[in-house]
Amino acid sequence: MTKPARATDRPGDVSPFALGLLLRRAHWRAAAVMGEALRPLGIELRHFAVLMELVNNGPTMQRDLAPATGTDKAGIMRIVDDLERKGLAVRKAVPGDRRARAVEITPAGLALFDEGHVAAKPVSDRLGSVLDAEERDQLTALLTKLAHSEDA
Repeated sequence: MTKPARATDRPGDVSPFALGLLLRRAHWRAAAVMGEALRPLGIELRHFAVLMELVNNGPTMQRDLAPATGTDKAGIMRIVDDLERKGLAVRKAVPGDRRARAVEITPAGLALFDEGHVAAKPVSDRLGSVLDAEERDQLTALLTKLAHSEDA
């Protein structure tokens, strides 16, 4: 009987965990690099993720931000508190539901969101520098396919 391949988290890993472990490691690296770009702006990647949801979807129920950003309810509350304190987002009452709050990006939040893109360009270029242009396009296409697949 053949022993199953064991996860090693190293190049050449052929275990059933290999793809997930590589994606995890790549995520950690990308998050660290993108966080470096956002730090001078006074926000973290978790804040940027919420601003992105607000830019893409307009005012959003606070409870809907948690699954959209991969954050739990307590975490999203802290993030929105931070964004409010910084003047980047506001909570507004939802007509007809006294307990519900919609979160809306402010003009300052939108300006910072745009600044984040400018700040991220050089670090993004550095992150992808180990790949040539064709490889970057291919990786982006493959990750998009994985990230947006309904079957996974």
